Amino acid sequence: MKAIRFHQTGSSEVLRYEDVNQPTPGSGEVRIRVAGSAFNPADGGIRGGFLPIPITLPHTPGYDVSGTIDAVGEGVSARTVGEHVVGFLPMTADGSAAQYVVAPADAVVAAPTSIPLADAAALPSVALTASQALFEAGQLTAGQRIVINGAGGPVGGYAVQLAKRAGAYVIATASPRSRDAVAAAGADEIVDHTATTLLDSLTEPVDVLLNLAPITADGFAALVPWVRDGGVVVSTTPMVTTPGDGARNVRAVTIYVHPNAEVLAGLVGLVDSGDLHVTVAQRVALSELPTIHEQADAGAIHGKVVVVPPAA
Repeated sequence: MKAIRFHQTGSSEVLRYEDVNQPTPGSGEVRIRVAGSAFNPADGGIRGGFLPIPITLPHTPGYDVSGTIDAVGEGVSARTVGEHVVGFLPMTADGSAAQYVVAPADAVVAAPTSIPLADAAALPSVALTASQALFEAGQLTAGQRIVINGAGGPVGGYAVQLAKRAGAYVIATASPRSRDAVAAAGADEIVDHTATTLLDSLTEPVDVLLNLAPITADGFAALVPWVRDGGVVVSTTPMVTTPGDGARNVRAVTIYVHPNAEVLAGLVGLVDSGDLHVTVAQRVALSELPTIHEQADAGAIHGKVVVVPPAA
């Protein structure tokens, strides 16, 4: 089968489009004929050796997948051959940038039926990140005020939709390029971060401050006084320590996305009910993935990219 792999860490030039052996599902695993594999910035960090995630070389990237189960391993009864599924794969294992991938059976759920199967790969890790940030860490409830810094990215798009659906008042930062999408997602207020600062734009305290964008330590700390007593600061950017305020019982939580099939299944249900929209910025052939990595390293990728392998 065809796959993208790297045999050493480094720049996008280490990626190779090559023939590899088709994997065989082990006990508790399924094999998926890949329809779509989503590119994530963390893929570049793993490839570059910047993220402390243990992998075995050569490694196939891609931890979001959608496709069709074509074989099941011993002990698998909940999933069946021919089933369309979507999943968030273990980051340490070989991923979905290939024609086939094996996955733990309990990591995949039935795919949405209302969107193309390949596009469903754009859902798992980013939607899970948004959900976990809002509800596990942020404990967001109806009637609360939340500010989402970096709402124009893939995680931000889901965060705005989910927060609004939960009944929150949503303040979001976005650039002119992403303003319309953030407005369509349901933001009540939009701050153009290219024209002003979030700090200068806030007028009332918020219950939850969610940071999804690069930020300086000082800039982050300056926003904390705008969080109500007993509120929470949540961040997905571990390079900067998430600030809190113990004197006012303002919690600080840094989010690292983790698998949760039950929550993922719920998100799929929201897609099929029309309450959650999946947006794909680009669809590219598997052989073009090295170019996507190169463009991402240069900061030239905006929105979610779905990678489509050749027909098996």
